[in-house]
Amino acid sequence: MITGVSGQDGAYLARLLLQKGYTVFGLRPRRGSDTLWRLRELGVLEAMELIDGDVTDLSSLLRAIERSQPDEIYNLAAQSFVGTSWDQPILTGGVTGMGAVNLLEAVRLAAPQARFYQASSSEMFGLIQASRQDERTPFYPRSPYGAAKLYAHWMTVNYRESHGLHASSGILFNHESPLRGIEFVTRKVTDAVARIRLGLQRELRLGNVDARRDWGYAGDYVEAMWLMLQQPVGGDFVVATGRNASVREMCEIAFRHAGLTLEDHLVIDPAFLRPAEVDVLLGDPARAAAVLGWRPVTSLETLIGMMVDRDLERLGPAR
Repeated sequence: MITGVSGQDGAYLARLLLQKGYTVFGLRPRRGSDTLWRLRELGVLEAMELIDGDVTDLSSLLRAIERSQPDEIYNLAAQSFVGTSWDQPILTGGVTGMGAVNLLEAVRLAAPQARFYQASSSEMFGLIQASRQDERTPFYPRSPYGAAKLYAHWMTVNYRESHGLHASSGILFNHESPLRGIEFVTRKVTDAVARIRLGLQRELRLGNVDARRDWGYAGDYVEAMWLMLQQPVGGDFVVATGRNASVREMCEIAFRHAGLTLEDHLVIDPAFLRPAEVDVLLGDPARAAAVLGWRPVTSLETLIGMMVDRDLERLGPAR
């Protein structure tokens, strides 16, 4: 059973599990506009079963577990956009933080034998306490989102230690794909590059282009999620590439891929600056490599090129 199945990671994870012969159930909250387009785009929507439910409603989680009888539960549900978390801190805490605890409690009560995965985040490191962040690096979140993820992370550890659940957390660094939401900076950039290439817009407006992130491909990272639940005991793992780049450098890759020059189109707009910035993130995935046998496959250049190409396809033929 996957919560957040209609998101980027949920869609790729559903495809992976279906390819491995799993029966996949996805939890679907009844709010907002159509969120199933990613599942349609990957061709997996008809191959899985959706269950109405919400991580903010314990009763619906208990019913979903009773219906699906899961061996593995992946909690990917969250209010996952960092910028929004300052404007909606209570919602973010309720969905991203307490939602995870609701699901842990449902697992404890109704499926204690199931293996549980929690989607933790590199945003928990925030104001970094080490130049490379691994499982032993102290946390210092700098946003309501990071703080909510940290609560969910520690509660996952607590349920593992207090109740004996097979519970694991993947501390995933930034991971992107053509299925990324348009509000995230990588997809905002690749969509803008495609629009500029097609003559549909002229400018790309961004805030802090000096922030550095460790970017990987979501299609690679869901493999690490699955591997965590195949281990004899639960644990916590950093999932990252071990390489970072600035937002500016990522933009340059995207513009170069489309035969464009960044400086001709970039506008720095203070409106996009955050109240508290995470300047640098750089993960150390050594434990994931040693224990899980997991390593990233897709380079940043390949990833961004893939995203630009898909956005060009979505918007129409080149002019």
